[in-house]
Amino acid sequence: MIRTFKVLSLLLSYPTEAIREAAPEFRGVIESEALVPVRFRAPLFALIDEIAERDLYDLQERYVLLFDRTRSLSLHLFEHVHGESRDRGQAMVDLMALYESHGLAIGAKELPDYLPLFLEFLATCQMLEARSLLAQPLHVVTALRERLQKRKSVYTAAFRALEVLADGKAEAEPLAALLNEPEDDPNDLEALDRIWEEEVVTFGPGNNAAGMIAPGGACPATRATLARMDQPRAQTNAEKGTSHG
Repeated sequence: MIRTFKVLSLLLSYPTEAIREAAPEFRGVIESEALVPVRFRAPLFALIDEIAERDLYDLQERYVLLFDRTRSLSLHLFEHVHGESRDRGQAMVDLMALYESHGLAIGAKELPDYLPLFLEFLATCQMLEARSLLAQPLHVVTALRERLQKRKSVYTAAFRALEVLADGKAEAEPLAALLNEPEDDPNDLEALDRIWEEEVVTFGPGNNAAGMIAPGGACPATRATLARMDQPRAQTNAEKGTSHG
């Protein structure tokens, strides 16, 4: 297993107590495999330290604002390429077939184009194949990195590491097209409601568990965080001592 991809998958996943507890081990993986060049490690270690040490509720709130409420930062790769068109459905079917050909079974929580799931799959591949596969959506990865960089987000480091690990560089034309798209406001609740009200999409027969998820694909824990964030702040603060997940 390429454990560096597994670490990056976890760093880009919705923060949980289990991930926080495992985070101190991530630095050792990055150093021992040495796939990420030394000059890119310090910002990555800063992200690891934040996940290990910061309040879990704050981590979850930040994650939801970035990746679930900001559609231009969606971690669903095909969202940026196909939107909700029929082409996305076929792309999902093809990606699921790729996973299955490598013996990876997809659970009910996420769509196959969810970046942390894709990285978990890459962790099971040989390095040359993993780098080649990562290069295919590299323009999306680079666009996300640039948008996060403008926000001065610590998550920028994870996307920079992925760019380094991929085979090649993002193609200029599709990257420019993505970066020219308007960025949405994570506090625009009406726009968020419109996204959730869109028709669900099925990605092939017999795949209800993986495919019958509303666009955006947020897990129940993420939706719970959204609900808390929309409550009056005093009530939200009172809940910080409870378990979320």
